Amino acid sequence: MHFGFFYVAVLLQDSTFSKVLELQCLERPQPVGALLLSSTTPEEGLCESISQLLPADQLQERRGSEPLPNSQTVHLESHHHHMEGYGHHLHLSSCHECLELENSTILSVKYASAENIPDLPDDTSVGVDSVDGCLAELEHDSSGFFGKAPNILVYTGGCEERFQAIYQLLLDCINVENNTIYPLLQEQVLSDPWLDNTRLLVLAEEESLTAELQTRFLTYLSKGGKVLGLGSALCPAGLHLEVKEEQCLQCKKLIFTREDSTELEATILASGKVYIRDPQGGGEVELWGELRSDVANQREMVIVRLTHGADGGEAVFCQVKILYIRSANVNDFDELKVSNALRYEILTEVLNSLGVSCEPSQTPAPSPVYLLATSQVCDNFLKFLDTWADEDAIVRFSKASFRVGPEPHEGPSDFLSLVTESQEMTQFVMETYCKNLKTNHLGNTLLYTEVTTSTMNLLEGMVQHLPKNTGLIAVAARQTQGRGRGRNAWLSPLGCAMFTVGVQVELNSKLGQRIPFLQHLAALAIVEAVRTLPGYQEIDVRVKWPNDIYYSNLMKLGGVLVTSTFVGSTFHLLIGCGFNVTNSNPTVCINDLIQQYNTQNGCSLEPLSCSQFIALTLNCLQTLITSFQQRGPDAVLPTYYKRWLHSGTQVRLWSEEGPEAQVVGLDDNGFLQVCSKEEGMVSVEPDGNSFDMLKNLVVMKQH
Repeated sequence: MHFGFFYVAVLLQDSTFSKVLELQCLERPQPVGALLLSSTTPEEGLCESISQLLPADQLQERRGSEPLPNSQTVHLESHHHHMEGYGHHLHLSSCHECLELENSTILSVKYASAENIPDLPDDTSVGVDSVDGCLAELEHDSSGFFGKAPNILVYTGGCEERFQAIYQLLLDCINVENNTIYPLLQEQVLSDPWLDNTRLLVLAEEESLTAELQTRFLTYLSKGGKVLGLGSALCPAGLHLEVKEEQCLQCKKLIFTREDSTELEATILASGKVYIRDPQGGGEVELWGELRSDVANQREMVIVRLTHGADGGEAVFCQVKILYIRSANVNDFDELKVSNALRYEILTEVLNSLGVSCEPSQTPAPSPVYLLATSQVCDNFLKFLDTWADEDAIVRFSKASFRVGPEPHEGPSDFLSLVTESQEMTQFVMETYCKNLKTNHLGNTLLYTEVTTSTMNLLEGMVQHLPKNTGLIAVAARQTQGRGRGRNAWLSPLGCAMFTVGVQVELNSKLGQRIPFLQHLAALAIVEAVRTLPGYQEIDVRVKWPNDIYYSNLMKLGGVLVTSTFVGSTFHLLIGCGFNVTNSNPTVCINDLIQQYNTQNGCSLEPLSCSQFIALTLNCLQTLITSFQQRGPDAVLPTYYKRWLHSGTQVRLWSEEGPEAQVVGLDDNGFLQVCSKEEGMVSVEPDGNSFDMLKNLVVMKQH
């Protein structure tokens, strides 16, 4: 993504001019140039010009740039290497390309390969009061990017709530192994030696800046610093900030220019301020983002970029709400959420342009696995493990090996620690899980881990040897190599309910004769876990054939994967599920929908937790399997059709030129049934095909 910057010249007030010249002469004699900044007082319609001279250099003109009126053309050298080597493009279930390929993927904002899920810090307790005095002790890393230590300072004028919001937004985007985020307080701005130890300064204050603060921030920029303005009153010289109160928190279309000059259009909330050109002129303008105006063929400047020549100083100023917040109009929720990932793409491109890495962190190492179960079930499972353990207490299965013991094993090894002494977990509450679990056996024996490659891997090769009615389930807070259909991957962040449960089905049973139905039962169980809760019936969660869970027909919330091993006369099945519960970004989660429903209907439904949701899903899964075993497909199909997206849908088969057909339902084997004049009634197997919902196509699955 590309942002444009403005280079502009303005007049200095005498006092400011003297301060600046004195400061620059003391620090580093340089030629005086034409890059200046100004500040806007929010109450005023147009800002008063107050600025600081910066050394003159060269600006490389770029597409979307234009000189301000009455300005001389100045060529400055740009050090903006935009997105070099950055190959991780965000693809979502609402994205056309993703729907065409039908990636069964639950996206993390790190949208990296499955082998490179970043290790984000779990602790978001950093606050404006928690680092008082620490800036003076920031370590200067001479090997850091552009010589700056890996510190990102966020100035919010002391507003704790705003800092926490910006902090979380940055955590979702940056490589946290290479960057550390701190709040910057007003007294620290003027006193602490942060200028030489900061990789990026984020200005997100809501009040106007004093002349002293402006001078300090501009000094940082003049020394080669990088600045990101998020609604800041600091303004590129040659421009003014114009207040448009009627636009504040209104949904607008942002047109953002990428580096390759292509345009990205995203729905975004306006801040109520836009940049306008100073009629007195200024320097070069590099424009990166504009709002579509209510006036035909007019756009309003909201994202600009300026660079500072040989010293590498660079800034991006944004006057739109990159962070998702509630719109003034509750009906804007769908439109804003659909564009959520696009806004993250914009921010990621901005951060990369400012030298802050958004590449994925290294994959975290798998963590110990904890056995959580009732005492009787736990004893039975431990006896099973004991029969499989070698003399070193190691139990080996096809995808995972475990060393069983009361404490985690220290040091690197080729096996996982399976800890038999239960402990409290930060991301999973066993008490909540047990309170909500109402099954006979399903889910009664639980293996929990903070980080694993895949919950499928933990159980694969084990379930076919388990004693009957063990009800084993594996739950993870985060997966690094989550699996989907075909070669798809689930990229699984914190806040996503991720689990695999083992099920045994006899071949001669009703479900055993129609085993493809099991994935439909699993998908339906996820939907029913939400929609059968009292008060939650109208939350618009749907099944998308064959194995996805959607919010309406707009965005993917999750998916299921079923694998099976047949031994003797029994199917030993693993049902893997992933569902966005609390992870609102970069797409949408169930708690977003609950909050939106509360807002629209004046309700106070409680948000769900992963522990609660998993238990509720298992309850519904047991009920659906039992009903199917008793009465066959007729027991579940009415509910399935009520919850799915496709009844009566007109589609084309295989390609846009393929035969037209109408979706009829599921056949007796659980395959999708469509009817066309050319082909008649056709059954489509889920393992080879998917829906392209944007084109209403049943397409061949990409393998």
